[in-house]
Formats: sequence, C-alpha cells, structure tokens
Amino acid sequence: MGASPGPRPSLGDRAAFMAGYSHVKRSDPTLRPILEAEGLIEFSPEGDPFESLVESILSQQLAGSAASSIIKKVWALFPRGRVTAAAMGRADPRRLRGAGVSPQKLSYLKDLAARVASGRLELASLREMPDDQVVDVLDEVKGIGPWTAHMFLIFTLGRPDVLPVDDYGIRASVKRVYGLPELPSRAEIERLAERWHPYSTVASLYLWRAKDGGGS
Repeated sequence: MGASPGPRPSLGDRAAFMAGYSHVKRSDPTLRPILEAEGLIEFSPEGDPFESLVESILSQQLAGSAASSIIKKVWALFPRGRVTAAAMGRADPRRLRGAGVSPQKLSYLKDLAARVASGRLELASLREMPDDQVVDVLDEVKGIGPWTAHMFLIFTLGRPDVLPVDDYGIRASVKRVYGLPELPSRAEIERLAERWHPYSTVASLYLWRAKDGGGS
C-alpha cells in the first residue's frame, strides 16, 4: 500500500454539493422535479465519530422519535453530555439499561468502546479511507453492519457517492417516486443509481425528503 491520500472529498464543501445537485438533476428526469422543488438543501456532515456511531447503534430498528428519546437519556448520563470511548467503557450497564438501551445494543456499545479505547479501531483514520474500506472496518465491530456504516459515511464523513440500499426510507421513497408496484430490491436501486454516480449521496438525501410525498 502507498502513502495515505489524506482526507476524502466531502459534501460539506458547498461547491461539491452543488456539483452533485446539478449532476443528479441533469441525469435523472424522474428525480429532477424533486430537486427543483426542494432547491439546494443545507447539508453539513459533522459530529464526533465515536458519538455518531453510538447514535447510529441506538437508532437501529427504532422510529425517529423513540431513538431521539433514548439518545437524549443516554447523553444525560455522561458529564457535560460528552460520550467518549473511555466513558462508555466505564458506564454502568444498569444505568444504560435504565435509559432504554436494550441488552443487545448495550453489548454493541461496549464492544465499540473497547475497540476504540484499545486502539484496535482508529476512528480518525476512517476519514482517509475509501468508502468500501470504511464499511469493512466498521463491519468488524459487533452490531455494526452496512446500514450503520452508510449512515456514518453520509452524515459524519459527508462522502458523495454512498448508496444506502438497505435503508427502508430510501426503498419506500424509490417505490413512490418511480411508481413501482412494491418495494425495490437492492439490484433495482443499484440500477437506478447508475444515473446518480458519483453523487448517490445527493440523490439519497432528496429521496429521504420525498419519502412522505414532499417535494413533488
């Protein structure tokens, strides 16, 4: 392997987001009305990598309001609301359970914290890795699969070409926007995304906006 290429492109760069917006609008006539109706949305990928992964784990399989409630309670357990790997490793499991964390997710959080605290998982280095390598590295963590890795790539790193094919919101939106008779398969979404590359993230952000009928 050669030298590290340094930080990868991010849609946090407004010029990069505008380029992606123009590309998707030009290449996909079906999505074009949605992009035009919404206009250029504000998108600021951010957040501490460890805290972002904790939030994603806590959000798994939950509706937005339920996830937000548990996240708020968990954050309140830590001094100044700062959740670090060391602090999570020391956290009393009973207090986490009292905040609504399931036993399964508790084991995921403890595994993540142990890996980061020991240095087995260096979160800072993820910013320099290609997308597929980030997914592979995070997949080694207990309870983190493609969906969580994709959310991390989009909302923390701002990677421009992420296609969260396992996300229900994306599948439901594709079904509605493209007039499909049922929820699309992974292969169907990947076929549609041939028009979006190298800005699948931008298309995904607008599909989430359109999921419940907005923007069209």
